Amino acid sequence: MTTHPPTPLYRPPPAFDLLHLPLIGRLLKQKRGRLYLQIPLLVVALLLAYDGFTGAQRAGENLATVGAWVHYRGLVILALLFAGNLFCMGCPFTLPRTLARRLSKSGRRFPKALRTEWVAFGGLFGLFFLYEWLDLWASPALTAWVIVAYFLSAFVLEVVFTESAFCKYVCPLGTFNFVYSTISPFQIKAKDPTRCQTCEGKECLKGSYAPSPVILIDAITDGVPTQTHLHDRSGVLGCGTLLYVPQMRTNLECTLCLDCVRACPHDNVALALRSPTRELRDPKAYPRRWDVGFLFVALSFMGLTNAFGMIPPMYALMESIARATGIKSEGLLLFILFAIGNIVIPAALSLAAARAALRLSGMAVHGRRWRNTFAAFAPTFIPFGLGVWAAHYGFHFLIGAQTIIPVFQNFLVDHRIMLLGEPNWAVGALFRLEQIAVIQGVALVGGYLVSMALSRRVALKLFGRRGLLAWLPYALLFLGMLIAALAILGQPMEMRGMMTFN
Repeated sequence: MTTHPPTPLYRPPPAFDLLHLPLIGRLLKQKRGRLYLQIPLLVVALLLAYDGFTGAQRAGENLATVGAWVHYRGLVILALLFAGNLFCMGCPFTLPRTLARRLSKSGRRFPKALRTEWVAFGGLFGLFFLYEWLDLWASPALTAWVIVAYFLSAFVLEVVFTESAFCKYVCPLGTFNFVYSTISPFQIKAKDPTRCQTCEGKECLKGSYAPSPVILIDAITDGVPTQTHLHDRSGVLGCGTLLYVPQMRTNLECTLCLDCVRACPHDNVALALRSPTRELRDPKAYPRRWDVGFLFVALSFMGLTNAFGMIPPMYALMESIARATGIKSEGLLLFILFAIGNIVIPAALSLAAARAALRLSGMAVHGRRWRNTFAAFAPTFIPFGLGVWAAHYGFHFLIGAQTIIPVFQNFLVDHRIMLLGEPNWAVGALFRLEQIAVIQGVALVGGYLVSMALSRRVALKLFGRRGLLAWLPYALLFLGMLIAALAILGQPMEMRGMMTFN
């Protein structure tokens, strides 16, 4: 008896697969292909931490502050826009993963009550608050401690839990990357989903590593195994965030580690090119949950709040609140403002918009329908949010990109290595301020227009003939956010982590 997988009536032509490129594809598909990106980033992380602890404690002259708060953030945005979640792929904090997995004795999963995006949102809120309150951008030593904390947290959570809980539920940087990789041009997908239906090992999910050799049978002809493959110590671990390739509709929670590619014995996993808005247009891409939707919405408001914290009106507002309330603690004032800007305002406005959309469409408002409407519109905040972060981080990066040169020269001089000569601190920006303002405007307006188009599409799909009327609250909300972003980013902004000259 011969068994064959079912033949589909129609099979769409394969999309462009980055892993089919001669050099890049071969390197990435190797068992240790991820190391080609992780090792350089590990060296960079260790260098930043070392200079943060031992170098000059002046933000504009130290690799830790300049590298982390000027260059890393700008390069993340560029990577997400043009390639995908490269920084999670090359994350040096996950390098001890294999060792941690083998040390793990518990075999337990992350607590069920914590398997939500609320934990990730809390991490983001905490990081942005501490960044402002403790002036992390101005302290090389504190920045170095943040790097050390990342290494320790990732290792400990890998030891304790069977899944990559740090990446999936905890890491603030990873959560940021997850959300905005949803608009990236590449996605993991199965080349032939029907082949996955007959796959016995599900290696893309479970991995191909085994302490003792195990033979798996893929096909039997006339009662005799005719196709097999082996699991042994040369195999790789499965998906750390427990994603099954043929069911993936989104980049959310995908670290782009490519272990699924290396583990698949059938070469059936692709890193395929796609439309950047494809998954945002997919109504089934994300679960209809409060935590997921609020993360999408709040992160766009966090971009506004984070930028607002660097302009003069922020300090004037804090002084006014202090005089009115008698609160003298800067930390408490910042916490109140961050809670209002990052929790209260986004929750109130997005929930009010969902309620108004239901009212204008003629539908009754009740819990599940309200939640589903909120969740359906939440992904449409992602393009505008990315535009805000790109305009903000892009400003600092374009102003300070070349500062890494004299900072690195200064590091070498401090260690009596005259390889690159004396540092020239008078380096200029990559573009003039007028040109940077245009780039910022393009990022903001571009993100706004995409969010408007996506939210209009959602409204028409949800409410039919009354869709345009139901779309009105979201159209007004996005317009208000655009005006706020233009007003904030049009203000003089602090040049944090950089040398300034008169």
